[in-house]
Amino acid sequence: MTSPTLHPDSGAPQHFPVVIVGAGPAGLTIGNILRAASVDCLVLEMETREFIERRPRAGVIEEWAVRGLEQRGLATNLLARAERHTECEFRFGGRRYRFGYAQLTGTHHWVYPQPLLVTDLVREYADVRGGAVRFEVRDVALHDLDTDHPSVTYTDPETGQQQVVRCDFVAGCDGGRGVTRTALPPERAHISRQDYGIGWLALLAEAPPSSDCVLFGMHPRGFAGHMPRSPEVTRYYLECPPGDAPENWPDDRVWTELQARLGVEDRPPLTQGRLIEKRVLDMHNYVIEPMVFGRLFLAGDAAHLTAPIAAKGMNLALNDAFLLGDALVAYLTKGDGTGLDGYSAACLGRVWDYQEFSMWLSEVYHGTSSGDPYRAGTTLARLRRLFGSPAAGMAFAEQYLGKNADY
Repeated sequence: MTSPTLHPDSGAPQHFPVVIVGAGPAGLTIGNILRAASVDCLVLEMETREFIERRPRAGVIEEWAVRGLEQRGLATNLLARAERHTECEFRFGGRRYRFGYAQLTGTHHWVYPQPLLVTDLVREYADVRGGAVRFEVRDVALHDLDTDHPSVTYTDPETGQQQVVRCDFVAGCDGGRGVTRTALPPERAHISRQDYGIGWLALLAEAPPSSDCVLFGMHPRGFAGHMPRSPEVTRYYLECPPGDAPENWPDDRVWTELQARLGVEDRPPLTQGRLIEKRVLDMHNYVIEPMVFGRLFLAGDAAHLTAPIAAKGMNLALNDAFLLGDALVAYLTKGDGTGLDGYSAACLGRVWDYQEFSMWLSEVYHGTSSGDPYRAGTTLARLRRLFGSPAAGMAFAEQYLGKNADY
């Protein structure tokens, strides 16, 4: 199939086998998988191309996800530019404890900021593989999803006219606040939600990393995290009250807390720099079951959210994309519907495993700052076991890396 020319000023309905709503890692990966198989698709995105290529997001990618991208010809820049991480470090009680997960498992993490991955994916999809994409669309609406002939309407930003696109399938990849999630009838979707009752102040600093690995600081004043993003930029997190405002955190206060919560006796203070981002994230998770309604298939945060506690969100989005992209190709080129029929169940195995790990890790991160001596004591017991028991260390490493043969 060749990709038809998209005429946004035309009022006549167009047809694409697949319409993908959302140009994030999930949507663009699905689009690339379809175009590699010469299947036509249309990606609709509310933001500009420049915005999605710069939007600060996650940066930790698990090795299985990188290999999945590599198999699909989508990891050339990543493999050339990403940093390999083989260890992480826990800091508590004024001391640091190095955890070498690659030595235990033979597997490592890659650090590659999401804006770079999105830039790679959108270039490959639109510029190399000739995929159709419309940016800055408005008023996206889904129609007749429970029939064999769904359609999507949107307002073109240039003409102000409503466009109609008929399709066979819709991939909902537009996040937790997008239109595709809300298109599911309440009686057909069960939503499970977990609220942690804490917030994280997400910070991006123009400062070189103060360590060669991720740091987790467990402190009575709250959790702190240090995540290298590049030689010049570091991601930091600070536990704060849910609903807190960034305005309550002037730069001096931020650096005072980071130095206190991540400080240890045998390491120099953190390297400080200009803070170029401050956002408060209320920590919560949710899962939508099933991830399918009629001809609508949800992927990524549209279907499930995992708080950044365990750095799992982008990895889950890529897993969904691999499964859905391959399933759509099998159906549209061979008439094989097995992958589509089993899509939701196949995704949810990994989703629920990562949800459980997020809850476990949250207690490790936040138990010492809970104000509850019992929780603080059990948290320290977990940490001692992590470093004292090879079996406990291996179990943590496998979950941290997403290594589970039963997925």
